[in-house]
Amino acid sequence: MTTPHHIALVTETWRPEINGVAMTLGRMTDGLRHLGHRFTLVRPRQHANDLPATETRLREVLVAGCPIPGYRGLRFGLPAKARLLKAWREDRPDVIQVATEGPLGASAIAAGRELDIPVVSEFHTNFHAYSRHYGFSWLEGLVAMHLRRLHNKSAVTLAPTFAVARELTAAGYRTVHVVSRGVDTALFTPQRRSRELRAHWGISDEQIVVTYVGRLAAEKNLLLVTQAFAAIRQIYPSARLLFVGDGPMRTHLQRSDATYLFAGMRRDDDLAAHYASADLFLFPSLTETFGNVTLEALASGLGVVAYDCAAASELIRDGDNGRIVPSNHSDAFIAAALELACNPAMLTTLRERAHASVRHLDWGHISNQLVDILHAIVKSHQRQQHADLIFRFAPD
Repeated sequence: MTTPHHIALVTETWRPEINGVAMTLGRMTDGLRHLGHRFTLVRPRQHANDLPATETRLREVLVAGCPIPGYRGLRFGLPAKARLLKAWREDRPDVIQVATEGPLGASAIAAGRELDIPVVSEFHTNFHAYSRHYGFSWLEGLVAMHLRRLHNKSAVTLAPTFAVARELTAAGYRTVHVVSRGVDTALFTPQRRSRELRAHWGISDEQIVVTYVGRLAAEKNLLLVTQAFAAIRQIYPSARLLFVGDGPMRTHLQRSDATYLFAGMRRDDDLAAHYASADLFLFPSLTETFGNVTLEALASGLGVVAYDCAAASELIRDGDNGRIVPSNHSDAFIAAALELACNPAMLTTLRERAHASVRHLDWGHISNQLVDILHAIVKSHQRQQHADLIFRFAPD
């Protein structure tokens, strides 16, 4: 076991917020605290009555934030360099882990460099790709340049997949390492399938439930979900489409078809039951860096159809435990979804293999990956400091 470290984690999203970044950070932090590491968590205050946590090996520093347009309930942190310098001089961390790239993250990197504390940054979200879906495509190049400069000020950038690591390296990111994502296969499992829940939806055992789980937003390519479902419904008129999640497109989707089912935001056992009680999972997003929902759907034993990118490209063996099609080939995506819906034997085989194919991706293994990288960075920084000290006092 490595020496326990004091880690300063800087993030603009945290529990109980429901999104992939908050979930991933929570799981990894829990894993590292279990191994004896200590955290100072720096995050924006989520609401007026938000108070710092008093958990074991977790101290919180809350800073001012502002709402993120289009992301109800989320806030970005305002620059807080002076506050961080004071906090980290009083209780110096061994390493700073910057999870989000907003003004708060940038000020944390600046404070770390001033205090000579090594910094690790994480690449969770394709913000530069999001800009084209919100009418700001002209900003995409500027956002990409900002992200590259910010990450290159850290010792290492952490990417969730090898594909993302290759893309970042090709785009000029200097030092990129991969730390994947895990899944709780005791929580997300086919055993969570619920007849009672399907009955609540008005669904019999014989009917096909097609589902999408995630944010209901333009960058998720949800039009393709509805197009693929329309093709399925032409063959199986009794099929139903279930959306689990919330977001700015919910109202439009509700108005477009009164037969769609909307479960809203779900968590924990309830979320796991919603996954397992469906049959076919469609995920056509092209803006993911990972896509935790793909991993959760596989663990839940669903027939997954996704583009050959992000997590799907590394987790799905086409025709074995799911279906992947070339990115941006919408006709192929629809055809793959239709093929599974129309071939019960194939769908059953893929669903049986899906859970077993991700059983090895437990969070303990992922936490150990992160610990090894953080420990190596701390030790490398200490060796460099020692070498600098020897050089400074060496005789002429």
